[in-house]
Amino acid sequence: MSLMQIVDFQVLGDDRGSLVALETGKEIPFDIKRVYYIFGTNPGVARGFHAHKALRQVAVCVSGSCRFVLDNGRRKEEVVLASPNHGLLIEHMMWREMYDFSEDCVLMVLASEHYDESDYIRDYDEFIKEAS
Repeated sequence: MSLMQIVDFQVLGDDRGSLVALETGKEIPFDIKRVYYIFGTNPGVARGFHAHKALRQVAVCVSGSCRFVLDNGRRKEEVVLASPNHGLLIEHMMWREMYDFSEDCVLMVLASEHYDESDYIRDYDEFIKEAS
């Protein structure tokens, strides 16, 4: 079973352009409590390097592209997000690292919970112990 769960979003469009609508219980399999986005990432910068104990997320590159590495403590998989009509579902207890942000990358993240620092695991060795 793959660690990568890509969610396909329906694109509505006509000669005016395209639209993607995301709704809780439809495209997003959890109640959305927080939305944030990352942009203007400098060349060579890597982000992430943490896991969450309970938080679930869907990451969408609404512009540009970036590379994700997901790690469940036993296996790692990599994917490039490069389309605004695909999202990456990231379950809890999944270590994530993000690399290779394009200059125009805007990475939007929909989260199942409000920000809570106590939900983060920021040390990889601690993550491996908890994931076992």
